[in-house]
Amino acid sequence: MKNTQRLAQWPVGLFAATLALFLFTGCESTTSSNGVSSAQPAPAPTPVAAPAAQPAAAPAPAAASAPAAATAPAQVTLPLRIKAGSTEGFTDKDGNKWLPEQGFTDGDSADRPDITVTAPDDQRIYKSEHYSMTKFEQPLPNGHYTVKLHFCETYDGITGTGQRVFSFNVQGKDFKDLDVWAKAGGFEKAYIETVPVDVTNGKLTVTFTPNVENPEINGIEILPNP
Repeated sequence: MKNTQRLAQWPVGLFAATLALFLFTGCESTTSSNGVSSAQPAPAPTPVAAPAAQPAAAPAPAAASAPAAATAPAQVTLPLRIKAGSTEGFTDKDGNKWLPEQGFTDGDSADRPDITVTAPDDQRIYKSEHYSMTKFEQPLPNGHYTVKLHFCETYDGITGTGQRVFSFNVQGKDFKDLDVWAKAGGFEKAYIETVPVDVTNGKLTVTFTPNVENPEINGIEILPNP
C-alpha cells in the first residue's frame, strides 16, 4: 500500500512532461547506446571534376614539295623536215623523210594535191599549206642550225603581187613584208628562205605577222650545223 500511495503522490505535471519527452525522442531519432543520435545529415554530393581539356592536335607538317624535275634536253632526230598543212608524211625524191605538220599554235591548213608546182626540189612539199598562223615552235637541243622556210602561192584567190604580204621572225631575225608571188616570180612557183640561227633556250621559234591577207607556209626544214 505504501508504493501505491507514493506513485499517486508523483506530481501529475512532471509525469506528463516526462512522457511527452519520451514519445518525442522515440519518434524523431534513434539514439545509440552512447547517447549519440544515429540520424546523420545526407552527405553532400562529391563534386566531379570536369575532364581536363585536351590540347588541340598540332597540324601535320605539310609534305615537302618534290623539287621540279629538270627539263631534259629535247630529243629529236635531225635533220627535221615538217610538211605544213598535211596529216601524212612522205619521202621526197632525194630520200628525205618529211613529217606531218606539227608545232603550229594556231591557224588552219589547206591541201591541194592536184596542182603542179614549179620547184627546185620535190613539188609535193608545196601541195599543202598552213595559213593564218601566228607562231611555230619546235623543241631543239641548243646549237647552230640552218632553217629553210618553203613558200608557194597556190591559193587561186591571189592573182598578183601585193595581194598577200606578211612578215616573219626566225629566232630573233626579222623578215619584213614578204610577198610570196613577187619573190617566187608568179603563181604556183616555190620560194625558199634560208636562215642560219643559234638556239640557246632549247627551242626554235618562228612568229608570223599579217599585213595583207594571211601568212602562209608550205614546209620547214631544220638542219644542224657543225
